[in-house]
Formats: sequence, structure tokens, C-alpha cells
Amino acid sequence: MTRSRQVQLLALAGSAGLLLGALAFQYLGGMAPCALCILQRWPHLVALLAGAGLVWAGPWALLGALGAGASGAIGVYHTGVERDWWEGPASCTSGGDLSGLSGQELLDQIMSAPVVRCDEVPWEMLGLSMASWNAVLSFGLAGLWLVSLRLRG
Repeated sequence: MTRSRQVQLLALAGSAGLLLGALAFQYLGGMAPCALCILQRWPHLVALLAGAGLVWAGPWALLGALGAGASGAIGVYHTGVERDWWEGPASCTSGGDLSGLSGQELLDQIMSAPVVRCDEVPWEMLGLSMASWNAVLSFGLAGLWLVSLRLRG
């Protein structure tokens, strides 16, 4: 097995590990994900599909790098929402002007609001939230995919 292929398999295992970790927090730890948490998972699926494509010739490693990098970028955005650096999507954050709403409109908005908010940190380690850890690790995986391209050529 070539060195390039070994690095690609490591990156592929990393994306699989991040997805399995997220699912373990959700299903074993009982931590329901917010909308941004779920959004961060999809690019790792792209990276996994890229890994499956490695048996054929083509730009699969680049697709893996793009998938992991996209998840990292969403993780940075989510971290900013959690830390109040910027406002998140209205569908999963608090705030906004409620003064113009009637009692019924306010009740309807409360009843249709998601249970899990994107601007709260449900778990952290070493001062970093899950979104932050996803960003750091995802950018590292994107780097591995890119290193594998360099080793190939």
C-alpha cells in the first residue's frame, strides 16, 4: 500500500470517527443535536463517499478534502454562534424583537421552535465545544487529504 493511500485511509477513518462520535453523543449520551450540528455531519458523509471512490481513478482525495473542510467551516460558524460572535439562524437561536407579536403569535412561535438551540453549548472539553472540536479535527482531516495528493504526485 502506498504512503498516499495510507494517509487517505487515515483521513477516511477520521471522518468516520467524527460521525460515529456525533451519533454516540446523540444516541448513547442522549444529547439531541441542533440544526447546525446535523449540518456539520453531511460534509463528512461526502468525505466517506470520496473514500469509497478511492478504488477508482479520479479526484476523490480532493472531494474528501472539500468535505472535511466544509464541515470545519460550518463548525467555525457554529462556534461563533455559540460564543455570540455573530447571530445564528433564526430557526435555532434565541433573541429577536418580539414586541410586535400578539400573544397567539408569540405562543405559535414558541410551540414551533426547535427543542435544541444552536447558541447553547451542551458539552465542552478543554474550553472547546463539540462544534469547535469538529472544526479543529475536520481541518486536520482536510489537511491529510491534501497531503495524500502531494504524496501521490
